[in-house]
Amino acid sequence: MKKFITALLVILALSSCAFGASEFDETWLVTADTTAKGAAGQVFVQLVQEKVKAANSGLVIDYFPNGELGGDADLLRQAQKGYIAIMLCQTAPVVSFIPEVAVFDLPMVFARYDGDTIDKVLNGDSEFHRQMSAAYEKAGLHLLGFMQNATYRLATANTNLQTLSDFKGLQIRTMENKNHMDFWAAIGAEPTPLAWSELYISLQNGTVNAQENAADTCVGAHFEEVQKFLACTNHILYCNQICINDKVYKALKPEHRAVLDKAVAEALQEMRPKLEEIDKSNKDILIKGNMKMIEYDNSFFTDVLSVQGVRDLYKRIDVATNGLASVLEKSLEAMAAETQLRTALEEVEAVNKPAEETPSAEETAE
Repeated sequence: MKKFITALLVILALSSCAFGASEFDETWLVTADTTAKGAAGQVFVQLVQEKVKAANSGLVIDYFPNGELGGDADLLRQAQKGYIAIMLCQTAPVVSFIPEVAVFDLPMVFARYDGDTIDKVLNGDSEFHRQMSAAYEKAGLHLLGFMQNATYRLATANTNLQTLSDFKGLQIRTMENKNHMDFWAAIGAEPTPLAWSELYISLQNGTVNAQENAADTCVGAHFEEVQKFLACTNHILYCNQICINDKVYKALKPEHRAVLDKAVAEALQEMRPKLEEIDKSNKDILIKGNMKMIEYDNSFFTDVLSVQGVRDLYKRIDVATNGLASVLEKSLEAMAAETQLRTALEEVEAVNKPAEETPSAEETAE
């Protein structure tokens, strides 16, 4: 009965969304995700919801969190067909619907860049953003944005992973994702998919020696109890995407599209420091739990990206994404170079700016 009522509510809300204003002169957008209560994704969608409401334009975000309307794949299918309007999830589930999203499987492609540079490429006026948006539209979806701030999946281990050679023979539990497994194998590790429910005990008894996840996931699973080292490998960007059915988006009144776009853009920017805080606070918890944190400089990432097996993986993903992997690499490099040039010019201007003349004692005397 509960499922029937939920389905009926969705149909009613979608009817208002698809055919314009309701009798109350409101347009409702059913929005859903699978994020847990209090997770960054849920905080983000609620922020969008609040901003849309504050605009008082008649647009309403009707939000169903925590998998109430289905899993990620279910929600993506529903969004494609227009059964729901908006959905949010991490990038990995989207690959089955939009092959180009596999660019986010490129290992360490973002690791050498800051959050501002990445944001300008993913959400700004870049060739990558244009091509990715076109890929979404081809799948019947409209890309609203990517939520990130240069926080990543990390590796935890009972091996001191100081150098690239230390990864050789490392038995590491990974997601059952071929691109991820190929990366770990390329740098000499032995990737081992395991059910999440089995991971803690497997780390405890030594069935596997390591695992990889975001810092908050590691804290939630209490991995500091069974792992000694926290290695900031930064191999996969922690990123959520938010999208809307393309026909629904185009059918919105221009003022409603503007309200939605503005709400998402503002929420993305406001979430960035929150993501950084979440990442830092969880790393601190792991360190206080007696884990030693290992950080790497750019030479480590350069060494990893020079491994032939990693380069081969980049080529395979580039082919699978119709060349978008190359576009991403070039866009990141160009944006970083542009930022460095702008910073250098600002420093030169600051040096050459005439100093304000200090009034003499006579001029300041009464």
